[in-house]
Amino acid sequence: MKKISLLGSTGSIGINTLDVVERYPESFQVCALTAGSNIELFAGQLRKFKPAIAALFDTTKIDALKELVRDLDVEIVSGQEGLVSVASFPDADLVVSGVVGSAGLLPALAALKAGKNLALANKETLVIAGELVLKEAECTNTRIIPIDSEHSAIFQALNGEKQERIKKIVLTASGGPFRTFSLQQMKNVTVKEALNHPNWDMGAKITIDSSTMMNKGLEYIEAKWLFGVDTEVEVIVHAQSIIHSMIEFVDTSIIAQLGIPDMRVPIAYALTYPDRFESNLPSLDLAKIGNLTFEAPDMERFPCLQLAMDAMAIGQTLPAVLNAANEVAVQAFLDELILYKDIAETIRMVMQNHRPVPLQDLKDVLDADLWAREETTKLITVAH
Repeated sequence: MKKISLLGSTGSIGINTLDVVERYPESFQVCALTAGSNIELFAGQLRKFKPAIAALFDTTKIDALKELVRDLDVEIVSGQEGLVSVASFPDADLVVSGVVGSAGLLPALAALKAGKNLALANKETLVIAGELVLKEAECTNTRIIPIDSEHSAIFQALNGEKQERIKKIVLTASGGPFRTFSLQQMKNVTVKEALNHPNWDMGAKITIDSSTMMNKGLEYIEAKWLFGVDTEVEVIVHAQSIIHSMIEFVDTSIIAQLGIPDMRVPIAYALTYPDRFESNLPSLDLAKIGNLTFEAPDMERFPCLQLAMDAMAIGQTLPAVLNAANEVAVQAFLDELILYKDIAETIRMVMQNHRPVPLQDLKDVLDADLWAREETTKLITVAH
């Protein structure tokens, strides 16, 4: 019985993870959970899975949550400290991080420091502090198992292969809802249109990131850290989301991982690794799909992808600044404070205003993150 500590249980990754756990009750047990602010859904999860400890990030709702579950035998903690407590909970065999955004960094570091293997869906953890996170994993001899479908695909394709034999990693991207839009059309994109992803059911922030291709930019940075910073990474648009990513080896052989676009597949692999469990999910029907198409990404229409690549090329604190600026800009778009086209331009301006410094410790990351949030907010306020 593998005991799971799940960070972000009310989000898309968290809900799918709990669905996988329910499918294999003899193999997995949830011992700890965290949520952001959705106390009604969280309370229902606590009743169903009965964890020993639960953390709510939103401290203003902690009393209301305690009232909802006052009859349960569960320790309730809150805030960032609560997330860290759950991430380092002694009983856990595996920590699954489905937290959205940079809030996932400290819990991820806490899990690794506590000697827990980390199943990582929170790409921002490696984007903003990849060097520090990998160093912690090496010090504690812990493993980071990627959950993102693209990185899970690479992880699986590498099974039995030597990492140094990689010639190139090819990350596939759906292209999002605006793959065929013209530049003029993209200037007038609404929040509703941006939230309508053609293939994946995800949270609002990740869905917007997918529409701008910033999500692929963050995955580009994450892939560099997971599979070698000197490894060539190429992004290709594959609208069907059937090939989740590929590796070209030095002999020009290419190994691809294919599957239905359902996050429960890479989540199940992360939970069962190094084994695989039988699934009752539908099989991939290639004859029904018919065609698989590929095209190069258009950096003019999707400048966020290029911004992420530029940030990784320079490194130091710039990826943390990119990520923080993106988080603030995306929320401003969702709140209808800025236009869709302003997301990339705001991030670009913040990056240009930043002077990168080496990442020597966690303080460097947090300082860069805070500076970028303040700078982005200032730029948005001045513009509007």
